[in-house]
Amino acid sequence: MEEGTKTKKTVYVGGIGDEVDEAVILETFSTFGDIIDVQLPPAPTNPSNPNEVRHRGFAFVTYASSADAQDAIDNMDLNELNGRVLRVHLARPTKGPLQPQGNRAIWESEEWLQKYVKPLAQAGGAALRAKTREGSGAPSEGDAEREGDENAMEE
Repeated sequence: MEEGTKTKKTVYVGGIGDEVDEAVILETFSTFGDIIDVQLPPAPTNPSNPNEVRHRGFAFVTYASSADAQDAIDNMDLNELNGRVLRVHLARPTKGPLQPQGNRAIWESEEWLQKYVKPLAQAGGAALRAKTREGSGAPSEGDAEREGDENAMEE
């Protein structure tokens, strides 16, 4: 099934109460046509009560045909279900593309490493500082400490 076709058959149902579950949604919306799928996205769990399963207050109902989905929208938008007013409309795809890497650090990507990271020999660092000191004749940190120790002993 094409993604665009699926979107026309999927209905967003907002404003549902905590006591409503998939069975209630299925029973209420099945009068408008054959339902393929009902999804109630779960809410983040409460750390003090991890056994409590709650939904986020909305659902997605996927119908077998777009005409059935439109019938559900026409008949259920701004109607009540268990004392709460429902908002029903065609589901929209998520805004913008999801990042394929999730929460990974950017330098874990091979593309980023190839583009921005220099080979170790070219990167500089301690080896480059050592070469610079040798070429300039300036004393290294260890030489300066040894000279200070020699002067301290002569007193």
